[in-house]
Amino acid sequence: MSLVDSHCHLNFEPMGDDIPAVLERAKAANVDYMLCVSVNLEDYPEVLAIAQAHKNIFASVGVHPCYQDVKEPTVEELLSLAQDENVVAIGETGLDYFRVEGDMVWQQARFVRHIEVGIEVGKPLIIHTREAAEDTMRILQEHHADRCGAVMHCFAEDWETAKKALDLGFYISFSGIVTFNSAARLKEVAKQVPLDRILVETDAPYLAPVPMRGRPNQPAFVAHTAQYVADLRDISLETLSQQTSDNFFELFGSAVK
Repeated sequence: MSLVDSHCHLNFEPMGDDIPAVLERAKAANVDYMLCVSVNLEDYPEVLAIAQAHKNIFASVGVHPCYQDVKEPTVEELLSLAQDENVVAIGETGLDYFRVEGDMVWQQARFVRHIEVGIEVGKPLIIHTREAAEDTMRILQEHHADRCGAVMHCFAEDWETAKKALDLGFYISFSGIVTFNSAARLKEVAKQVPLDRILVETDAPYLAPVPMRGRPNQPAFVAHTAQYVADLRDISLETLSQQTSDNFFELFGSAVK
């Protein structure tokens, strides 16, 4: 059995201080591959260095929609950075109307640039959306993001939004949120998404799943989320693990086992 943590931030504290131990715990939990996700250009070299040092870790490049006081990415710069063989995705990108207030034109423009880069380099997008589902899906449709593919990371929206993403050929990734008692709507979505479109993730060091709530999250804990989703769907953990791993490498086609 082999699992993939499709979204984590290994350079963030406390994981960045002891990556060998983090990877050892992941290995013990049968988590064999990880995608370390970029949130700004300033820290991107850290993300890339981790991927370069470990064959089972991949990288993305992008600037998170919540980051305002950072270097604004240009299409040209993202295109250049995305050429690296360790980079398998563009993002984390998208829209967030929860953490950021005011005029969102800048956020939407940044999002569009990431989509353009994804299409140009043929690498899928990692989509973040919070309280912005309608605009997120509209922009993805209008700018033809189906040409490069995408994953709806840390999905916490309703079935209607999931269906729109699935209709574009996108994947849906479930984090520890699905294990929370308050996530009744999300649990129903996790039951309905086709098995060949599901990914699992930690978003470590955030959102540790039950029974690890209150602790800093880490890739090893994705096994708890996988088990929970498997139970929701009344399938074995082995089946869920195999399918989500296959899905990961199908979506992120430049990732090599």
